[in-house]
Amino acid sequence: MSGLRVEIINPFITAVLHTFDTMVQCKVERSAPVLKTNPQPLYPVSGIIGLTGQATGTVVVTMSTSLALRSASVMLMAEYTAIDADVLDAVGELTNIIAGHAKAQLEEYHLSLSMPNVIEGAGAIIHFPERSRPITIPFNTEWGPLAVELGFAEK
Repeated sequence: MSGLRVEIINPFITAVLHTFDTMVQCKVERSAPVLKTNPQPLYPVSGIIGLTGQATGTVVVTMSTSLALRSASVMLMAEYTAIDADVLDAVGELTNIIAGHAKAQLEEYHLSLSMPNVIEGAGAIIHFPERSRPITIPFNTEWGPLAVELGFAEK
């Protein structure tokens, strides 16, 4: 597959909107998807999940530090002012929920999800499937920006 089709992109958009609304009571506004040209995540806190089945893929939910802290604070009902293990776990859980919600809408690919990994800091390199052309779907919230970065390759 040379690029992602709307049938693959839309479930991830829906998943982000739904997850942030229900899990952290945060309204999200989507911007236009763009081709990803940099192998680094867009923001400093990122959850990463691999997808396998009749397609392989990588999903990265990347967000600002402010959004990660505020989301964790709401989810865990405690005030977080610095990135720690609890905040990273909350980002991993958000990533897992988003990928799981999208997976349910992509049944024809019979996808399995890996466990989420969470990275924090600059300089990490994300490896997408070799035949994929990853895209970035940017979003804005009142607490800071986030993006979903997707790379899929059908088998």
